[in-house]
Formats: sequence, C-alpha cells, structure tokens
Amino acid sequence: MTELTVRTVRRRYVTVCALLWLPSGLGLASMVLLFGERGMSLAAVAWLFAAHSLTVAALELPTGGLSDVLGRRPVLAVAGVLNVVACVLVGLGTTAWVLTAGMVLMGVARALASGTAEAWYVDSVQECSGPDAELRTGLARGGSATSAALAAGMLLGGGLPWLLGLGPDLGARLSEATSGAVLPLSIPMLLGAAVRLVFVCYVLAVLREPPRPPATLRSVLRGVPVTVLDGLRLSGRDALVRRVLITAAAVGSALATIELLIPGRTVELTGAPGSGAMVYAALACAGFVCNGLGSHLAPLAARVAGSGERAVLVCLGTGAGGMLLLGVTATTTHPVATVLAAAGFCLLYLGVGAASPNQNDLLHRRVTGAGRATALSVQSLALQLVGALTGLVVGALRPGPLPWLLTGAVLLSGALLWLRRADVGSEPGTVAASDSRTGVSP
Repeated sequence: MTELTVRTVRRRYVTVCALLWLPSGLGLASMVLLFGERGMSLAAVAWLFAAHSLTVAALELPTGGLSDVLGRRPVLAVAGVLNVVACVLVGLGTTAWVLTAGMVLMGVARALASGTAEAWYVDSVQECSGPDAELRTGLARGGSATSAALAAGMLLGGGLPWLLGLGPDLGARLSEATSGAVLPLSIPMLLGAAVRLVFVCYVLAVLREPPRPPATLRSVLRGVPVTVLDGLRLSGRDALVRRVLITAAAVGSALATIELLIPGRTVELTGAPGSGAMVYAALACAGFVCNGLGSHLAPLAARVAGSGERAVLVCLGTGAGGMLLLGVTATTTHPVATVLAAAGFCLLYLGVGAASPNQNDLLHRRVTGAGRATALSVQSLALQLVGALTGLVVGALRPGPLPWLLTGAVLLSGALLWLRRADVGSEPGTVAASDSRTGVSP
C-alpha cells in the first residue's frame, strides 16, 4: 500500500462507486415494468422487492463482519459476481421462482457491498497518511459518483427500451429471436450484468490492501460473530456513534416517505399513470443529481459551518425544510405549489447528500479497520429498518400534510442532535478495537 498516493486511492474509490451503482440505476428504471411484462401482478412485484429487502436486512451485519475478517477486495469481488448472476436471472427469468432467486441474490450482493468500498477507501488513506488523514473529500467524491451513476443509469435504463421501440417491430423481433427470453425491458438488466463484470475485473486488478493473515474456516466462524457483536455494541460505547446511527434512522424515515408518496403525487399532477411515471423518473434523476451535488459540497459545508458536526446540523435542517415544503403543498396542484414541492424534494436530497460525508468522516475517526465495515453496516441497517417501519406507518395514515410533517419532524430531531459539539478528537479509533484482542485477522 505504501506506493499508493491519496489521490490514487480517491480516484479508484470514485471509480468503484460509479461501477457499483450504475447497474442499480439501470435496473431501477425498468425493473417494475419488466416484472409486469413477465406476468407478475402488483402484489407479486411487491413480494419480489420484499424478498430483496429482507435479504439485505438479514445479512447486513454478518456480511459487514465478513468484510472486516476476510478483507475488502474478496468480498467486493464476490458481491460483483453474485450481482452478475442476479442481473441475468432477473433480465431473462420468466417464472416467479427464477425472478425471486434473482432478487434474493441481488440482496445478498447488496449486503456484501454495503460499506465495503468505503471501508477500503478509509483503510487505504490511513495507510498512506496516518490515522489523522483527511477523509471528507474522498467520501464526498464517492457520494457524488454514486449519485451521478444512479442518475445516468436511470436515464439510460429508461431510454434504451424506448429506443428499441422506435424501430419497425424491433422489440418484437428481439423477443421472437430469443423465444421470449429477451424483451426490450430486459436490455438494461443485461447491460447491468456486463457492467458488473467490468466492476469485478477492476476490483481484482486495482483494489490493493495490506496483507492479512490467511483466513481459515475456523477463524472466519469465530471472527464474524465477534465483529458483529462489537458492531452492535457501538451505540452503547460511544455517544458520537450513537448520534450517527440515530441520524441514519431519521434519514431513512424521510427517504421512505419520499419513495412511497411521491409517485402518487406525480400521477395526481399529470392525471395518468404513464405520464406520472415519466415525471417521477425525471424527478428521481434530479434528486440523484442534487444528492451528488450535496456530497460534492460537503467539505465546503464543513468549512463554512466551522466543523463537521455543525455541517450535519445545517444540512439535515435543510432537508427537514424540504420535507416541510412537501407537507404544506400536499393538498394542491397549483403551479406555484408544484414548484415549491419540487424545490422541497431537491432540498431534501441536497441536504442529505451534504450531511452524509461529514457524519461518516466523524464515524471513521471513532472506529478501527477491524470493525469499520461492520460499523457502516449497522448504520445502513438503522436506515433500512426505520425506513421500512416508517413506510408501514405512513401507508396507514390518510394522504395529506400529516405524513410529510411527521417525518420532517423526525428528520429535524435528528439534525438537532448535533447542536452539542462532540469531542471527536478524544481517543480516536478506540471503538470496535476489541477484535485486535481476540487474535482474529483485522
């Protein structure tokens, strides 16, 4: 690792983020419609997505521990291979069980990749420049690359099937030539599989990491549970880590509300499901762009605010303001209200994007490499579980301002946690260090 520079590490991390998330954007644009073309009912589609979400939630912590024990590169490579298989199954599958298998594999891959690339970046930068190395810039660029890849993937994934439909019966001829296995809506998923192959090759070629002691089955079986338990103890041992986890839960609540209620609002605005879906796709793309812009501005936000904690406070407060705008415009389709709602949507993603690198910079200064991926998995799990619970609650409420205002208040509460400055500099790297005392590979 000594021959790498911080600039090289940042560049490789940004590339990994882009290759990891571009296929997700491709699939996001066409997956629901593809399932419909395969004969799946709306209820069946909901179950397919539930299979994916439950798999991610169940494996989030064990796979984080696996990354901490085995290393970042092999876990990312396995995630990429599983994603290749998953994309092929979803793109070509014609029966419910094949599509379910694809979604489950996609969930396993998502859990394996969760936080692993970021953990590699932090480990590598600290190897180059020491434990006090500046992390926020690379984290911000990685967040921007992720958002840009999702936005580009959504546009490309939505445009390819449309372009195939422009030719004279091109889509029908494609389906006929493959006996119905390949539809125009399958192309984004199959293109995603090709990108995943590039991702695997890139990870194996350039993601160098410090040598680890050879891992045996016994050491893995011992090390993963110990690492997971250390991750679960994070919130009890360190107030700052607890604050990060609560903030992640608040963000999950806001994002779940957006994803559940915005599609219905766009249909109400346009008056037709088809045009509403197009508006939602464009709006989601704008959200990813704003999220990426927020990530890019995260270091500037910290400098202007005076510290990372104050930047998180201001940025999440901005996001809560966006939720307020969505709430006060929830019962009208007046053009001015529509513009305000769109502004609120963009403010939410801008604020969340700018807050994330700042709070993760604080988190990484509290954990060691022995538990870094696990800490990120705990953070992701908090976001996902609270998001799922919020979805159930919001779905049971009457449409109108109340769901928006309630989740906006939750996000504002998460922001206000950062009013009191934490003592970030004390005992850096002490959290999750117990792995080094168990004899398990770091």
